[in-house]
Amino acid sequence: MKPALLHILQHSRGTDEYGRGTFYRDHFVTGEGSTDHPSCMELVDAGYMTRRANVEIYGGSDIFRVTDAGRRAMIENSPSPPVFSRGKQRYRDFLNADCSMSFIEYLRYRDQRERRAV
Repeated sequence: MKPALLHILQHSRGTDEYGRGTFYRDHFVTGEGSTDHPSCMELVDAGYMTRRANVEIYGGSDIFRVTDAGRRAMIENSPSPPVFSRGKQRYRDFLNADCSMSFIEYLRYRDQRERRAV
C-alpha cells in the first residue's frame, strides 16, 4: 500500500503512524481539488472507503468512511512500533508527560509513585 493511502486510513481512524490508538473516528472529509481527494478516491476504488459526495454540513466537501476491509488493510500495513531501550523509553515518557519538572525530578517522582503502588 502506498504510504499516502496508509496515512489517510490511519488519520481517518484516529491512530498514530503505527496503527495504534483508540479508533475514535472512521471518516475523512475533503473536497474535489484538494491534494487528498484523489487518494481517497483510490481508496474507494480499492474498497477501503466509501464516498458520500457534496455533504452540505461540510460545505459541499465529500465524506469518506473507512470500510471493514479498510480497517483490516490499515492494521495489516501499519509498521511495527520501534523498540526502545529502557533509558530511551523513560526519556520518551518524560517528554510525553509535558510537565514542568526536569528529567531527574520526573524520574524521582515516577520512582516514588511506583514504590507507593507496591
